[in-house]
Amino acid sequence: MAHNRNTTLPNYRGRFAPSPTGPLHFGSLVAAVGSYLEARSRHGEWLVRIENLDPPREVVGAAEEILNVLEVLGMEWDGAVVYQSWRNEAYQDALATLEQQGLIYPCACSRKEVADSSIIGIDGPIYPGTCRGGLLARKSSTASRVLTHNHPIEFRDALRGLVRQQLTSATGDFVLRRADGIYAYQLAVVVDDAAQGITHIVRGADLLDSTPRQIYLQQLLGYPTPAYMHLPVMINAQGEKLSKQTQATAIDISKPVTQLIAAVRFLNQMPPAELVESSVASFWQWAMKNWQPEKIL
Repeated sequence: MAHNRNTTLPNYRGRFAPSPTGPLHFGSLVAAVGSYLEARSRHGEWLVRIENLDPPREVVGAAEEILNVLEVLGMEWDGAVVYQSWRNEAYQDALATLEQQGLIYPCACSRKEVADSSIIGIDGPIYPGTCRGGLLARKSSTASRVLTHNHPIEFRDALRGLVRQQLTSATGDFVLRRADGIYAYQLAVVVDDAAQGITHIVRGADLLDSTPRQIYLQQLLGYPTPAYMHLPVMINAQGEKLSKQTQATAIDISKPVTQLIAAVRFLNQMPPAELVESSVASFWQWAMKNWQPEKIL
């Protein structure tokens, strides 16, 4: 259910950007509710983007199902839904801009070769820079990596305070386009947030470590850096983040208010017990009036 967008840009424009790899689960719902409340309580816009960069991982019908669930939960988005699968030309343009600056190089290393690196960073083995000086052998299938440096990338998260990362030692030069031609999340998300004029990003803390890479690309491409708020992540009994990979169950929309109350309680908001008996509209009325993000952590 879309609102008509104002002609003037608001001071606050947020977004929710799910991947259609399965139905909306409770972890995704928490991110959606947190970003929606932060936007609406500040009279801002809230956009929805479907992050379907990787066709083999996409589940047929999942995007439509996610949008339907948002509607049932009373979450109205502004403007048209954007699908990343439509946006390859924009990602190619951004990659070309970085290439013109001499910041991109081809890499023919396999996952196994990178995994054999003895240096472990925040996301697993760090790429040791094997192809930085040129390809060791002629290979037709190559990924595109961006050169990094070790000057600290810093930002102040609304909940977690100052975050600082040195990219070369934390992640190494990272991939912007895979050898199979699929653009990397880190590039696509930065290009799309800039194109959509996103001013504030509210999402799960599982993406906190990705933020310095995204800020680095924003700086290289001359984009503004949004404000960030990283919400706590729901974990299962095994201590794993709730996700499609950990068989997270789809939320039950037969009781929408119950699900919404569970999400705001997870974010340490305190809805009155009688709200369970109310309508979706009454829930949002209460939630927007009483939203206190400083209570989250």
